[in-house]
Amino acid sequence: MDTILIDQPVESKYSYHELNAMLNLYGPDGKIQFDKDRQAAQMYLSDHVVNNTITFDNLTQRLAYLVDNEYYEADLLAKYTPEFLAEIHDYAASFNFEFESFLGAFKFYTSYALKTFDGKKYLENFEQRTVMVALLLAEANPARAKTLVAEIITGRFQPATPTFLNSGKAQRGELVSCFLLRTEDNMESIARAINSSLQLSKRGGGVALSLTNIRESGAPIKKIEGQSSGVIPVMKMLEDAFSYANQLGARQGAGAVYLNVHHPDILKFLDTKRENADEKVRIKSLSLGVVIPDITLELARNNEDMYLFSPYDVERVYGVPMSDISITEKYQEMVADTRINKTTINARQLFQTIAELQFESGYPYIVYEDTVNRANPIDGRINMSNLCSEILQVNTPTTYNADLSYKNVGKDISCNLGSLNIAKTMDSPDFALTVEASIRALTAVSDISNIESVTSIKEGNEKSHAIGLGQMNLHGYFGREKIHYGSEEGIDFTNIYFYTILFHALKASNTISIERGKTFVGFEKSKYASGEFFSKYTDQAWAPKTDRVKQIFAKANIAIPTQADWQSLKASVMKDGIYNQNLQAVPPTGSISYINNSTSSIHPVASKIEIRKEGKLGRVYYPAPYLTNENVEYYEDAYEVGPEKIIATYAAATQHVDQGLSLTLFFKDTATTRDINKAQISAWKAGIKTIYYIRIRQMALEGTEVSDCVSCML
Repeated sequence: MDTILIDQPVESKYSYHELNAMLNLYGPDGKIQFDKDRQAAQMYLSDHVVNNTITFDNLTQRLAYLVDNEYYEADLLAKYTPEFLAEIHDYAASFNFEFESFLGAFKFYTSYALKTFDGKKYLENFEQRTVMVALLLAEANPARAKTLVAEIITGRFQPATPTFLNSGKAQRGELVSCFLLRTEDNMESIARAINSSLQLSKRGGGVALSLTNIRESGAPIKKIEGQSSGVIPVMKMLEDAFSYANQLGARQGAGAVYLNVHHPDILKFLDTKRENADEKVRIKSLSLGVVIPDITLELARNNEDMYLFSPYDVERVYGVPMSDISITEKYQEMVADTRINKTTINARQLFQTIAELQFESGYPYIVYEDTVNRANPIDGRINMSNLCSEILQVNTPTTYNADLSYKNVGKDISCNLGSLNIAKTMDSPDFALTVEASIRALTAVSDISNIESVTSIKEGNEKSHAIGLGQMNLHGYFGREKIHYGSEEGIDFTNIYFYTILFHALKASNTISIERGKTFVGFEKSKYASGEFFSKYTDQAWAPKTDRVKQIFAKANIAIPTQADWQSLKASVMKDGIYNQNLQAVPPTGSISYINNSTSSIHPVASKIEIRKEGKLGRVYYPAPYLTNENVEYYEDAYEVGPEKIIATYAAATQHVDQGLSLTLFFKDTATTRDINKAQISAWKAGIKTIYYIRIRQMALEGTEVSDCVSCML
């Protein structure tokens, strides 16, 4: 069984819950009682888990039982010899894995471990879950399976929740975290969007939809004026759909909708999240995101009115949906075009409204559309994001026949995600191998996923092989290395780390392309194929600016790619391509952060000792990874760090990430809407692509991290 070893016996007069709670109480010496949390973990494992685990005499008996009773996939195990199955289980056990916190152990056994169908007994431990994940993602390659076991058990790579939870189980959901769907301006597309949301939600994925192309309220239908109901009724139908498809009661369906701010329904769209909104239009559980072009910020800066354009007229004039047009490029042209119906609102008032709503609810998310598309290496336009605002991929429209059958299948988007633990990856004996193993594992998620219920999702996945390698534990690593978050050294490290990750991720995808003799569809039109993507790496040298970061990489024996390395990679990519259309995305890691003992994503900790509510157990306490009584000063919380340092850190990373980073901005309770607007402008100027949540300290209990991303749950 999994254990945590400690020097002193567990104090039996306390429950594991009580021991864990002592993290929130200073000991007699005035120090944080980290030992109590370790004792809580040991007691939980020895008293609860051991007593509620079904045991077997040997591996053969265990696997036979799990296959015969339809817990494990027989076909998966049949791809490997009995001898290798014994070998890989022994190999996993040889790592002597230990959970490093009570919450890590509790989260794993509550949310991930295979249980009997009645939910009362455990059928696997962490090592056994890891083996099943590795066997599936290795795609019948024994050597690759062992490599992946090592990467996961050491904590260097952590698959996303759907992958880690479902791999190898006979009764399982999909391996994919979330999905993105376009919606076009016709009833067939709207109907398909609702049905697709139901289908994807019941399979365990969160779904985001773009509503920008739907004609506004009061627009004509068949030339009869005032007939369209606009986007709000569509949002209400989607909210009902997500509430209905609640994933077998495991969690509520999760959905988000995005709208371009130049859509005439934008203010009505935002008003659905107001606390005092009429119940007929109020949106309670659906997440909201807005797409903001550069022109909008320029108009606000000049205190000008902004024009809102009818999507129906825009598509009629330009022959393509509004979401596929650059509003910034066509703005003046559309303003002058009398064929396009338009209205105006004050641009600054729009941003004031956005800030007010973010104070109330944390919404809307923001996509800086032109920043995103300037950085996009793929042919086509990005016009939306996902539930956690880190997925940025090109989509294409689907058209339908009258009977809702497909006339032309477009490309919608899947999120095939997993994350590296930055601290553990920096400790890797082979940094390049760790990155390559992770890219191969995520590619396998894409290869294995075959979601036939939504044809446009299946089509997009098969053509793009898109993945999102994420990162987590940046602040934990800084704490361990005694670097302040947002300091010169911290930003320097972030830049060089992500720079190095990008090189090895591209190299791994290029290797896969060479092995398979295949690239993603459309590679020849990409900036990779033209070589343009590589210019910023071949035309200048990238190196650490601080001695400390130079020393860190030298001590870890991690070679920082040179211009010559990039020249060589550029030549190979231009010749043989890359397999994955997209490679990186940094999500707001939630549950996997706890079992991996990581700080979430790359933002600062919300508290040194985080408080979570875990079902019937109530409050559970989680100490920041690598936090000790000696390095507390390096764990300044996100509210104290402030938005500017967070933006600077994310900006350093963003320039090396082809998709997005889920950026949450934290403000003290003294913040105003003006402070939020200033931070949004600062983020835009720094090259930030998206903003996820806005958090005001007073919105949560002191020391409490507000909810995870309900979809990505990475």
